[in-house]
Amino acid sequence: MEEEIGHITHYFPKVGVALIEITAGSLKIGETIRVKGHTSDFTQTVESLRQENLPVPEVKQGVSAGMKVKEHVREGDRVYKIKEGT
Repeated sequence: MEEEIGHITHYFPKVGVALIEITAGSLKIGETIRVKGHTSDFTQTVESLRQENLPVPEVKQGVSAGMKVKEHVREGDRVYKIKEGT
């Protein structure tokens, strides 16, 4: 099962980092996400999260964080957390 937790607000192509705004719930290192947009649709495990250029273990609703992504994403792409066992 997937739960929408946020969206992409910016993408830095040279370093492959997306800025994700969390609009519901939270996101932790080790969780699996799906990024879906007009031309994006992939899943990946969250390997690192950064706020103010510092590593953090978790980000919660109302906060933005940078995350390395394995594919090109675009502003407005939706971010879903994949719930295990469903």
